[in-house]
Amino acid sequence: MIRIIPMMIGTTELLLIAGIALLLFGGKKLPEMMRGLGKGVKEFKEGMNEKNPTEKETVTKENGEESDEENKK
Repeated sequence: MIRIIPMMIGTTELLLIAGIALLLFGGKKLPEMMRGLGKGVKEFKEGMNEKNPTEKETVTKENGEESDEENKK
C-alpha cells in the first residue's frame, strides 16, 4: 500500500535552505534579492486588488492643475 505523506516544511528545513542560499549568493546579495522579490509580490497584490488602473493616475491639464477626481480626495 502506498501512503501519501504531506510535505510540510519545518524549522530545520527552512534553516537548511537559508544556509544554502547564504552560501550560494553571499551576505550582500541575498538581502537585495529578497527586497526585490518582496517589491514584486507587493506590486502583484496591488495590481490584483486594483479595480480601475486609471484611478491612481494623476491627470494634469495643460495649465498644470490636477483633475477634478484628484481634487475630491
